[in-house]
Amino acid sequence: MKLEGIHHITAITADAPGNVDFYTRVLGLRLVKKTVNQDDPTVYHLFYADELGSPGADLTFFEYPGLPRGRAGAGMVHTVVWRVGSEEAVAFWAERLAAEGIEVERDDGRLRFTDREGMGLEIVAVEVDDEPLVARHPEIPAEHALQGFHGVRAYTIDPEASRAALEENLGFEPDGDRAWEVRGEQRGSFYAYDEPPSERGQGGAGTVHHVAWSSPMDDHEAWRRRVAEAGLRPTPVIDRFYFRSVYFREPSGVLFELATMGPGFTADEPLETLGEGLSLPPNYEPLRERLEAILTPLPDTRGARTPN
Repeated sequence: MKLEGIHHITAITADAPGNVDFYTRVLGLRLVKKTVNQDDPTVYHLFYADELGSPGADLTFFEYPGLPRGRAGAGMVHTVVWRVGSEEAVAFWAERLAAEGIEVERDDGRLRFTDREGMGLEIVAVEVDDEPLVARHPEIPAEHALQGFHGVRAYTIDPEASRAALEENLGFEPDGDRAWEVRGEQRGSFYAYDEPPSERGQGGAGTVHHVAWSSPMDDHEAWRRRVAEAGLRPTPVIDRFYFRSVYFREPSGVLFELATMGPGFTADEPLETLGEGLSLPPNYEPLRERLEAILTPLPDTRGARTPN
């Protein structure tokens, strides 16, 4: 069995309207699903991805209005890394972000910056055979668009404590002392550790909640058994309607999810109008009137979907 790289990454925001503006207007991603946190349906779960809502390009956020900013520390992901196809694309993003007043650091084919709430982001020019997962945006040429996740970076005091779980149980291949690649038949991603800051980490706005890895549907139960046999204490398989999930913490403390590559976001709305209305899984549909009254109003993103 092989995991197909990153499925999605879920983070936390205190400002859904600002979050939508940054990730759709500035970074050019498509809002592909506007739904609720199924463990706390009074708050949003927003999904940004490529045009098709593909696993491998899907950055998601829970909104907790008014939540203080957090900070990444040991046992937390601190940087989300996207691919682009060329150094010219990196230069395009350096100019675009600077025009938005966003401080950037450019170094050796990489561009580092943060979102409006301080979450670490990086754009890197890479050459891989994976399909580019691109969203359409009128201001972003397709050849410069973000192409899906390249990987994530986390903090840990002891990377060796996680080596057996990553390599023997999850099939990650080592790439040096502190980095691994996980690659299936279609896609791959990296997972890397850095030394943590001295300050203790704290969850909050601008922090990553968990990282999900892509599991083919037919392998999902087998993956759960493998994780359980490794003593990593996975949850039961949870049906999230758009995919099925298993959660556990790897030894460094980072929360992992194994998510199936389907059914997908077109399970309850057509591809052409993904993300335009509030989507609720069937068991949450009776709450629609109540939820629509309390969820934060969001800007309309349809104008950003004009083909370039």
